[in-house]
Amino acid sequence: MSAAEEEKKAEGEAEVKGGELLFCGGTCWDTLGRKKGIVDGNLVSPTRLRPLVGVSIRFVASGCTSCHCVALDVEGRCYTWGRNEKGQLGHGDTIQRDRPTIVSELKKYNIVKASSGRSHTVVVTDDGNSLAFGWNKHGQLGSGSVRNEIEASPVRCLATEVKTTACGADFTVWLSSVEGASILTAGLPQYGQLGHGTDNEYNTKDSSVRLAYEAQPRPKAIVTLAGEKIVKVACGTNHTVAVDSNGCVYTWGFGGYGRLGHREQKDEWLPRRVDIFQKHNVLPPDAIISAGSVNSACTAGGGQLYMWGKIKNTGDDWMYPKPLMDLSGWNIRCMDSGNMHYFVGADTSCISWGHAQNGELGYGPNGQKSSAIPKKVDILEGMHVIGVACGMGHSMVIVDRANIGDRLDELDIYDGKAAAEEGSEEPKNKTPLAKQTSSKKAAKATGKRNKSKEDSASEDEAEGDDNSDNSDQENGQSNPKRRRGGKASSRGRGGAKTGGKSAGRSQAKPGKRGRPRKL
Repeated sequence: MSAAEEEKKAEGEAEVKGGELLFCGGTCWDTLGRKKGIVDGNLVSPTRLRPLVGVSIRFVASGCTSCHCVALDVEGRCYTWGRNEKGQLGHGDTIQRDRPTIVSELKKYNIVKASSGRSHTVVVTDDGNSLAFGWNKHGQLGSGSVRNEIEASPVRCLATEVKTTACGADFTVWLSSVEGASILTAGLPQYGQLGHGTDNEYNTKDSSVRLAYEAQPRPKAIVTLAGEKIVKVACGTNHTVAVDSNGCVYTWGFGGYGRLGHREQKDEWLPRRVDIFQKHNVLPPDAIISAGSVNSACTAGGGQLYMWGKIKNTGDDWMYPKPLMDLSGWNIRCMDSGNMHYFVGADTSCISWGHAQNGELGYGPNGQKSSAIPKKVDILEGMHVIGVACGMGHSMVIVDRANIGDRLDELDIYDGKAAAEEGSEEPKNKTPLAKQTSSKKAAKATGKRNKSKEDSASEDEAEGDDNSDNSDQENGQSNPKRRRGGKASSRGRGGAKTGGKSAGRSQAKPGKRGRPRKL
């Protein structure tokens, strides 16, 4: 235990030290993840953000369904920016922020951890309290009530002695030091991702089948894990990955594409141990875990990275954890997964790969947009990466300022737009004028289009945030044709829609894949 405590202390010192935040990916927050094709405002190389230049950032957070960002500095201040249609930035309004902005109502707290879902944000204070803001339709804020569907200012979560938190699309997990209740969950139970053995399904109409899922607004301890001390947790869109103090891995929730690692696509309503990580292959204390929208990852013995689920848009799904040989031998310190892209900090390199549309891999204007294999972010070569975070169409990296001279000065600085006081009118201004005035008829209809766009914003939130490779977003509304969950469900939804496996068969087998070369 003493070795683990020393590691934890060293990790804490590294966090307090902080570094410079760099950002790459999309900045048109209102269209990110919704609009196909080329979008303006992409930062294709790691870029400094003007309000955070020189600020020592110790922690960054986003999520595989998040179109907003959270950054914490060494003083315990919390900065948020991005999409804000549900108040997920915590500023008491629904005005989009292009620039990192301090959450004023959190100034009296020392914020040490944060996580974000599709439209909500949860933070943890140094004294073990947790606060949340944003969309609360499914009780994902853990405040004990769903009376207010939107909480634009921080509210207290009903969890105590909190150490860290993780958010799925519409649910939240807290890790606590309370004995017998080390992991608590709240929010949408649709696929069993809360781990309580039920999806709380009910029919909303007597005359027809219209299924919904009862919200769980009060954080509830997972009974089946009461005898274990959960020390790490990560959440995908609708699934959860957790590690106990013995190094065993548990997964539960939506099972499509094999993201749970159990060699089948069945949904799991209770935590189920992943059999590969047992006996001589348990996770070490410094292991890293990550969950993307449709996959999971962790580092095991020797620092070897394992992944499972839908790893790429083409080819077969990985139904159980397999080692990613491209990164064998690398000392991986941090990792995060976005919608379908990944960032890793290892040795003195930053490595990224996956499917990208907005420059979120950071390869630069002359680099490739996507990469099927891990590839170095050349402009960051030689820099020590402290932390990474991946969101929907964007990535963040914290680099240590020590021993890099004036290399940060060579990077671009993004100013962003000041928060528009007119608020929701900002998305209108981003519509190309040429398209609006292409004809008299189009000009006449512009007002109506803008109005209907605003009216349907909340509906688009639920369905439009995810790219086409993600098929498990229904937000509490059910398709009655499919029976879900638990033992009754024999297959996940994922495989049926995308045809990932058949696509894999039609392709020639790839040759030997390269790996990032260590210099």
